[in-house]
Parts: sequence; C-alpha cells; structure tokens
Amino acid sequence: MQVVYHDVIIVGAGLAGLRAAVEIAGKHDVAVLSKLHPLRSHSGAAQGGISAALGNAEEDSPEWHAYDTIKGSDYLADQYAVQVMCNDAPRAIIELEHLGVPFSRFSDGRIAQRPFGGHTRNFGEAPIRRTCYAADRTGHVCLHTLYEQSLRKNVSFYDEFQVLDLCRAEGAVNGVVALELKTGKLLLFHARAVVFATGGYGKAWKTTSNAFANTGDGLGIALNNSIPLEDMEFVQFHPTGLYQLGILITEAARGEGGVLRNSQGERFMERYAPSIKDLAPRDIVSRSIYEEIRQGRGAGAMKDHVFLDLTGLSREKIAEKLPEIESFARIYLGVDPAKAPIPVQPTCHYAMGGIPTDVNGRVNADAEGREVSGFWAAGEVACVSVHGANRLGSNSLLDLIVFGRRAGKDINRFLDRVCLTPLPLATNSADRAKETIDGFQAKKDGESLASVRTGLQKVMMEKVSVFRDKQGLSDAVGEISVLQKRAMSVSVSDRSENFNTELLEAIELQHMVNYSKVVAVSALQRRETRGAHSRDDYPGRDDGNWLKHSLCFLEKDGAVTHTHKPVDLSLAETRAEFVPKERKY
Repeated sequence: MQVVYHDVIIVGAGLAGLRAAVEIAGKHDVAVLSKLHPLRSHSGAAQGGISAALGNAEEDSPEWHAYDTIKGSDYLADQYAVQVMCNDAPRAIIELEHLGVPFSRFSDGRIAQRPFGGHTRNFGEAPIRRTCYAADRTGHVCLHTLYEQSLRKNVSFYDEFQVLDLCRAEGAVNGVVALELKTGKLLLFHARAVVFATGGYGKAWKTTSNAFANTGDGLGIALNNSIPLEDMEFVQFHPTGLYQLGILITEAARGEGGVLRNSQGERFMERYAPSIKDLAPRDIVSRSIYEEIRQGRGAGAMKDHVFLDLTGLSREKIAEKLPEIESFARIYLGVDPAKAPIPVQPTCHYAMGGIPTDVNGRVNADAEGREVSGFWAAGEVACVSVHGANRLGSNSLLDLIVFGRRAGKDINRFLDRVCLTPLPLATNSADRAKETIDGFQAKKDGESLASVRTGLQKVMMEKVSVFRDKQGLSDAVGEISVLQKRAMSVSVSDRSENFNTELLEAIELQHMVNYSKVVAVSALQRRETRGAHSRDDYPGRDDGNWLKHSLCFLEKDGAVTHTHKPVDLSLAETRAEFVPKERKY
C-alpha cells in the first residue's frame, strides 16, 4: 500500500483547516486532505459575518463580547476559552484584512460592523454593532482568501480523498487511512501531527442548512478510536431557513432591520424578548417560532411557518447588504423580499458539541483532560466549549479562525521539540478500513442505504429536534439502535473503483448512526432545559445538577457510555457579571 509522508496532515479544507495550514506552512511540511475541492467547503456558505470588538461603529470591548458569549451559552461555555477567543478577535480580523479579505467598509474606510443576535453593549444594556462582514458572503471571501494564501505558501492539497480512519502507535496518532475517490485506492498518510477540521453533522436531520458533505465523518472516526464526544445534545436550529428547504437566511437580515411576523402580521418577538426582540439568541428565537406555530398563529395552509419581513428595507439596501438573500428568495420561493415577506422555519444549523479539546486544539481523551498525543481538532468538529449550550451568531467564523490559528501555532511548537520522524506505522493500520469496504461490497442482498438514512433523518427531526421529552428521546435511542444494525447490513451494488459514491455514502452512514445515538443518549440524560436543549418535561435550567459538560464514548457493541466533566467558571470567581443567572432579554 502506498504511504505518503508529510509533517502535518490536516483533514478538512474549511476555514479552520486552512487557517491552521497557513500558520504551519513555511515552517513544516503540511498537507490538507478533503473529500471536496477546498473551495466547496461548507465554510463558504457562511453569510452574515464574524464578530470582534473592534469598536468601529460604537464603543465596544472584548469583555462585553465575552459576557454575551457566556450568557448566550446559557453559562455552559468554558469561561477561560471564551476569554481567549474574544480577546483574540480584533487581532484575528485585522490579520484577515491584511491577508486580503475584502470586508465591507464604512465611508471612512474602516471595516463595517452590523448588529447580530445576542451581541450587546455594557453587559446586556442594548444591541451593539459588533459583526464584521462582506455583504452576505463573508465565509465565501474568507475561504477564497485563505485558500490563495495556502497555495502561495505551497501547502500540499489532496482533493477528493475520503479519510476513513486514524493510524495510531503507542497511543499516539501518527497518520490517517484515506480512500482516493478517483481510483478507489487506499493510501496511508504518515505524519508527526494530525488535525481534524472536518466540520459539522447536520445531514443527520431532514431539514438542515448544512451541505450534503456535512455527515460528521470526523466525529464518527473519533468514536471508533475510543475518543469521546462532548456536549452532543446541544444542536442549534437556526430560526430562519427557507420554508421546506432549510436553506439559510442569515441573521444579518434581522440585523439590518428585518422582523419576524406570524400569520396575523404581528411582530411576535416583542412578546418573548422585549428588550432585543428579533436579535435574541437563536435558541430563544427558534423556540418562539415553534411556540407561535403551537398556538395556531403559524402561516400558510399547514400553519407550520412564519414570515421574515424585509419590506421595511429599501430595495437598494437589500441589494447592497443582502444580495444572496434576495437571490435565494427569488429563485427558490419566487418571492421578491422588497415587496413580500419570506416564509421561514427553523432549520438544523450548527453543532455546539464535538471532539473535546483545550484552547490550543489538543484533543482530550477523557474527563480528566489527558491528551491524545499527536492529535488536534479545530472548528465545528471540535468542542473547546466557547459556545456552551447555544452559539451566538457570527461567533462561528471567529471560532474557526482563532482556534485554527492556535492549533497551528501549538503544532509548530510541538514539532520543534519532538523527533524529526513519526512513530512507525503499524502493519495493520488499514485493516479496519479494508474490512469495512469489503464487507459492504461482499453483500449481494442487504438493506437499502437510502431507506436507513431517511429513517435516521426522520427520527432525529421528529424526536431529537427543538422540543424534546423523555418518551420521544427514549424511543429515539431505541430506534437508532435498530438503525445501527441496519446500517451495518447495507449492501453496495456499485462495484466500480472510480468515484464510487454509493460506497462513500455507506461509510458516511455508519458515522451518522453512531454519533446520532450519542446525541439522543446525551439529550435523554440531561434532565433540564438549557440553550438549544429544550425539554418539555424539564422546562427549567438546573444549575445545581446540570451545570456540567456531557462526555460520551461509543462501545464496540454500539452502546453509548456517559460521564461528565465540570464547566470552567474562572471569570465568575472575580466578576459578578459572569456568575450564572437567569437569562433575560
């Protein structure tokens, strides 16, 4: 089997992976593996902006930003990590500007900033303009800029390579097993350090803003290697997805003046968040929408959605600030947003949980924080826990840039002090991947891949969605356990070697059923309502029993074991503003 050597292997070519690559390149030999072309990474779909307390629009401070992030997280975020991110945010933005990101500007030439949900001044006093942006294509321009910088620094790219497993020796990670889609061949990538930046996993739900590639491969591979996942019960539903499609309508639409209305034309967010209304955190807005629907004030024949009203904005402002939103509404729904409101409903959008890491991206193996040597993670696949139970809008791109960079810097320090060659590859490094592929292709009759995946998405959408209860979650755990067995019985009829997408989808499905079970088990265990995790049978937040992180392991028989670790409340020890309290808006 062919072995390819690089100092560092980064899996995933979104903003976190590319920012790490730019930081390492020139100092060490770095390669980026992606199952897509890098410019097709889901980071490019991010629309509204990236938060930083620059103070270009009005007075601001990283401390206010940290307060909003911790409060928005429903106090589950680790406070030191939040402090690191918010303090680093202004530098991160200026650095992106110097790398070439074409941010929108104020008339005086400074980077423009707009309001976003949950971001306030002076510890919650009123909304603030903190989010830097490039019209509504912020992720797109950041992705292109970092890809150009990666090419300039001679980063090696392996496009359309599906990573199947980790290589490990003496407990350390020292490479990956990957399938080249073009040829169907397995390759071993041998390295001194491995970074996972594989993104989220929204495709486990039926209605989602996530791309088709967001199948959570990194999470599934981690589980298969006895690495835990943290806070997986916290899955954010964005309030404004296009009705029945889930395509994202950025929060910037509300930041620029758009309002949510029910079937009666009422601006209903005044009832749920009277101080900041439509710019409340996403968990609050999503639940408010569903509550309007429950109360019979939903719109349309099915009364199952609400409206995002942009008619108060001029056509010129929509064209300047929200050009993609205007295009999406016209193309997919036939709606001119300058003349009529856009039908919207919540859509599965973002994962707060993931592979546990420290602030430098080092992967933790257990609740005590022991490191997995040679292994880093950054971006949505990771859980450094700056988002806690609910992420604020425009903090996601900041997370990618700040912790992608920090992981890159930490890897440079690591490589400078360890030996020049990695631990030897085990002779059986690729055996598990081979067995999985051979097992699928050996079956002549078996389960339909599409039926298992559809069944999983239905369960997750109906029972592990915005509102949850004990009965629904218990049923979900049982049904997913059945789907785990069915997924192992999937047959692959396509025997071709070149671009065998059926085989790839069968592999992705194994990951989807495994981490979905972790989500359901974690949600069943957490008997409270906190952030994006809303239990009808436990409507209150319970800091006495549940102010702690969930940590789950996957056993060989497919069962999930569950433990906890404490939340870092270090800022609360010295500042009263950061002590957990009731969240009011």
